[in-house]
Amino acid sequence: MSTISLISELPSYISPEQRSQLSSSTPESFSDILPVLRHTQPNVSVKFDPLFDGFSTEDSQSGTLYVIESVLVFLSTSGKGVAIPYPAITLHAISRTDSAPSLYCQLDEQASGTHETLEDEDEVADMRELHIIPSDSNSLDAIFEALSICAALHPDPDTGDDLGDELGDDAFTDADESRFETFNGTHQEELSEVGRVRSDFLNNSRFAPY
Repeated sequence: MSTISLISELPSYISPEQRSQLSSSTPESFSDILPVLRHTQPNVSVKFDPLFDGFSTEDSQSGTLYVIESVLVFLSTSGKGVAIPYPAITLHAISRTDSAPSLYCQLDEQASGTHETLEDEDEVADMRELHIIPSDSNSLDAIFEALSICAALHPDPDTGDDLGDELGDDAFTDADESRFETFNGTHQEELSEVGRVRSDFLNNSRFAPY
C-alpha cells in the first residue's frame, strides 16, 4: 500500500474536462487515465502533530493544497511537499471552533503502511493529526467536498467487498455526487465514518483517539 511521503513535485493529473474527453473516446484501458484534480487551494498553511522528520514548521507555513483523486498533496512555497494517500485519512471534518477555521484530519500511518521517523525519537505513535488552514475560510466547504469525493474512491479494502454488495453496481458511478455531509461543529450530529468526530473535539479539547 502507498505511504505518506515527502515530495518535491506534484504527481501527474488531469482536469475533469480532460477526463470526460478521454472517457468518451473509449481508451484502450481506463486504468491508464490519469487521476483528476478535484480542487486547488492556494495560500494554505498546515499543522502536523507530531511533525514529519524533514518537513519543518517553516515548510508548513504557506503553500498550495491539491486534492487529487489519487492523493492529497500540500506543496509548500519552500519547494517541499507532503503526499497523503486517502486510506491513511481515517477522519476529516471542518472545525470552526478555533480562531483559525480549519479542516481537521486524523492520519493513521499504520493503515497506510507508513512508519516515518518522528522528530521526537522517543515518541511512538501511529496516529498523526493534521489541520489544513486556508487563508480564505470560505473555501473550507469546497475542500471538504472534494476530499470526501476522493476518499470515497478509496474504500477500506477490508470492507470494500461488503460495501459493494450492499450498494450494488451503481455505488461509484458518479464521484461528483458526494456521499458525505458537511459538518460545521455548531451542533451535535452524527457523521459518516470518514467525517465522524467525537464530542470532546467539538468542545475544543484535544482529540482523544478511540
